[in-house]
Amino acid sequence: MANKPNIRFKGFTEEWRNIRLKDIGEAISGIGFPEESQGGKSGVPFYKVSDMSSIGNEFSMQNANNYVTEEQIRKHGWKPICKLPAILFAKVGAAVFLNRKRLVLSPALSDNNTMMFSFNKEICETFFAKYLFDNIYLPSLVQVGTLPSYNGSQVESIVVFIPKEDEQKRISSILNELTTSILRREAELEKLKNIKRALLEKLFPQNGEKVPALRFKDFTEEWEETCIGNAFQERDERSANGELLSVTINSGIRRAKEMERTFVTGDLSHYKVVRVGDIAYNTMRMWQGACGVSDYTGIVSPAYTIATPQKGHCSTFYACLFKTNNLLHEFRINSQGLTSDTWNLKYHNFSNIKITVPIEREQQKIANIFLAVNNLLSLREKQLTLLKHTKQALLEQMFVNE
Repeated sequence: MANKPNIRFKGFTEEWRNIRLKDIGEAISGIGFPEESQGGKSGVPFYKVSDMSSIGNEFSMQNANNYVTEEQIRKHGWKPICKLPAILFAKVGAAVFLNRKRLVLSPALSDNNTMMFSFNKEICETFFAKYLFDNIYLPSLVQVGTLPSYNGSQVESIVVFIPKEDEQKRISSILNELTTSILRREAELEKLKNIKRALLEKLFPQNGEKVPALRFKDFTEEWEETCIGNAFQERDERSANGELLSVTINSGIRRAKEMERTFVTGDLSHYKVVRVGDIAYNTMRMWQGACGVSDYTGIVSPAYTIATPQKGHCSTFYACLFKTNNLLHEFRINSQGLTSDTWNLKYHNFSNIKITVPIEREQQKIANIFLAVNNLLSLREKQLTLLKHTKQALLEQMFVNE
């Protein structure tokens, strides 16, 4: 195999150098972090695995939940990682399979569930080092049948391929542009989700009130108290024929073929029929918001309950109502089971839950707002997914893999 990537900038023709990670840096395991030393708000960051999930840390570590002072560092004999850039990642437990890596650009410590790889910046350009590590599948180092983990020597033995510095910088420049676009899109998407959460709070009455805080012009009547069973009827039609659908917490009802999951095949005669406009919910996860209004006619697992709207009721409005905190609380306390893993909301209990609703015309107005927001969210999510796929394709084609 020629040590050259499939996609390359014009003017670069030399083969890349194959080299083990130990020759361009050092893997350094994290250290014990006594509980009494945690909670500091200033000083040197002391990273944990959970810090990689914090807002702002999607690419490089910008903040931590714990900081330690120079006095603490001297007292414990800790040695912050100062040879930078470094890459932070999980080294033990289920988190290793997430294969997340974060760039570290300032001196830091990390706990014993993590590891950092400290690069020689004379050999590896800062951002190229991050993308080089992004192209390494660390879970392949895990031994079967043991607690998921790997050690520094395993990491250091990995063979990578690197070009000269000027080509490293060119590669980093295009990937940095994509990364910036992805981070911006993610921030925009989160803002949209916050807007939707705010609308759910403002467009529906809260805490037993009869009118919402935010309302369309010309609607002044109090909302009517009723129960879900007066707006819906259970559908228990069974069929093995039809398109397979699934109910998600975040995206409502989705086509099975659009999801990265393996669905049941074989005898589906016990599956339930869902029709356009029906609301389907996961009886075990309704308290988490696993429901949606269907845009399709198809079939779903018998683990789901199907509720078909009665005349004069807008199912899209109810699908939004069922996502409000008040209703999620009601779904939880009306679910049967000893633990959250066994909570089950049967239709009988679901139908008897009391709700407060407006006339159909106001229902439709509210539904239209959420349809617009959901359509925008869907568009932004697709754009973000496309950018991520583009970046992943470039990572595969612009690097040489063993």
